[in-house]
Parts: sequence; structure tokens; C-alpha cells
Amino acid sequence: MIIYIAAVAWEAGKPLVIEEVEVAPPQAGEVRLKILFTSLCHTDVYFWDSKILSDLLISHNLVRIVESVGEGVRDMKAGDKVLPVFTGECGECGHCRSEEGSNLCELLRINTERGVMLSDGKTRFSKNGKPIYHFLGTSTFAEYTVLHAGCVVKINPSAPLHTVCILSCGFCTGFGAAVNVAKPKPGSTVAVFGLGAVGLAVSLLPKKFGITDFLNPKDYDKPIQEVICEMTNGGVDRAIECTGNVQASIQAFESVHDGWGVAVLVGVPSKDAEFKTHPLKFLQERTLKGTFFGNFKPRSHLPSVVEKYINKELEVDKFITHTIPFSEINKAFEYMLTGKSIRCVMSMQE
Repeated sequence: MIIYIAAVAWEAGKPLVIEEVEVAPPQAGEVRLKILFTSLCHTDVYFWDSKILSDLLISHNLVRIVESVGEGVRDMKAGDKVLPVFTGECGECGHCRSEEGSNLCELLRINTERGVMLSDGKTRFSKNGKPIYHFLGTSTFAEYTVLHAGCVVKINPSAPLHTVCILSCGFCTGFGAAVNVAKPKPGSTVAVFGLGAVGLAVSLLPKKFGITDFLNPKDYDKPIQEVICEMTNGGVDRAIECTGNVQASIQAFESVHDGWGVAVLVGVPSKDAEFKTHPLKFLQERTLKGTFFGNFKPRSHLPSVVEKYINKELEVDKFITHTIPFSEINKAFEYMLTGKSIRCVMSMQE
């Protein structure tokens, strides 16, 4: 057992506390990683303020170096540079082996409630014998962390590590929703609902974010889908919803053109949300799709996304609005909550 520094959410909605914690070595099929850079996502903020989780080591965006591997891990070694993934790829289940493109791994798909490792049902973090629970299988607000090997993606070591850390969540979710699911053709009209990190990643399809019009529903006295349909001669070819607001999801679907329009839902709605629209809109040959993590199979596909960034095919740097030392982590929450930040990167090397 080795002692490292971590930022722990002891109580929901309260500032994180910098603590010395024990980090156990990796067990079979696990990897222990040294964290270089980490970042904050809206998902982290949502669960931090959820009032149902505590004693938690949160976050899931970072760049790491493999420190040690457990028994049976053969495709990684100490010193490898890697990205974590909040949803993994076991490579063996029906989803991982499916040619349909599913990334909903039966073993390692996202689980917000587990908090422990699969191998033994125990956490690898503790403080004076008190367990500290994992978050989304990654737990990156610490100098070292332990993950299932199926949630670790080996990347090109030449990638700029302070920016690559944001590729493992919202960026790939939005980018993948566009290129893997919506698949607009050259000349297509596309409506993006929501312009946080996910929506901006969707908008990378054209250069320089490529957005030609900004619409605020509050500026109109009619539903925004009607406004969009009037602007685009019957509706857009593709609509991508990135907020999780169910009304925005309905508006996105109802804004696509009949005959060929496709709406893609990316944002995660509340558990009580209900999607209501007239069935005739489906009969008029509109298509509604959902996507998780942009349909990327993490270990199979993320290395190529990193290569696109290295080759300057993706503009990732502009997503980073703030860079701070890890000791000032609560500033990152402040920036996110006040709308001042798209992505705030924290360096462990102060």
C-alpha cells in the first residue's frame, strides 16, 4: 500500500478535500496508473452535486502513465502512455464482437453506482482504513489510480498530454455522434442543440466549428423546430441534441426534414423524462437515433482519434479554456458552475 495525494468528495456538493490516501496495487486484470493531467466534465459536477454519492474519488478525463500491471495484463507495460475510458471494451462479449458497431460492452459499460473493482468487489482507495469509492471505473482526481485493463487505451507517446486528456469523454462523444452516427454528407444542413464541449465537438465537422447561425428559442414566439424548418425549406438533414433536455430532444427530432432527416440524441435525459411526438413524424420517414460515447469502441478506435489530433485534423486545443494546478481543483468546479469554462485542465506536476 502506497500513500498518494487525492481530492476526495467526502460530502455531496461540498468542496473537494486534498487528502493523503492509500492506493492498493493492481489485482489480476487491472492496471495502476500515474496521473499527469486531469480535467473536469459536466458529468463529474452532476454526480458531485447529486446528494446520493459521498466518500468518492471522482472525475474521468485524464492522461496517465502505466505504473504497474496486474496478473494477466499483457498488452500494456510500465511507462506506456494511456487514456482512461469510463466505458470499457472487454473484447469478448456480444457487443464488443458485434459487426453492428455497438460499444455497449456487457462487462465494462458505464456504471455510476458500482464504486468498486470487478475482480473482488473492493475499492483500491482508502484513508485510515476507511474506503474511498471509485467513480465511473476511473477516479482520476489522484496522483495514482487503479482501473480494469479493459478501460485503459494505449496511445501514441508523442501526443501532447496536457490536451489529449479531454479526448476521453465529451469530445469523443460529440465528434463520434457526428462522424459515426449522423454521418452528414457534404452540403448537408445540420442543427446542433447545445454548445457545451459536446456540441462544439459535433460542430468540428466543418472547419473552425463551422457554425453559420445561432438561434435562441427565447427570441421567437413559435417553437424553435418550426423556425428551423422555415429557415431550411422543410427541415435540416441532420439534427444532433447535446443537452439532455427532453424538450430539446423532441425539438431536434421535429426539426429534421421528412423523407431523409436523421436526429441523433447524445445528451443524457433525467430518469423521469418522457419523449412525446406524433407517430406520423416517423411514418413520414424521419429517423431517430441514440448514441453512447459517439459509438466509438474505446480501445479499438480512440488511438486513431488521437492520431487525427497529432496530425492536426482535429482542433482540440481551443476546448481548453483554463489550466490550473491540481491543488486548486475547486476552482475548476467554480469555473464550470458559473459557465466560465468549457474544459479546465489540472496538472499534477505543480
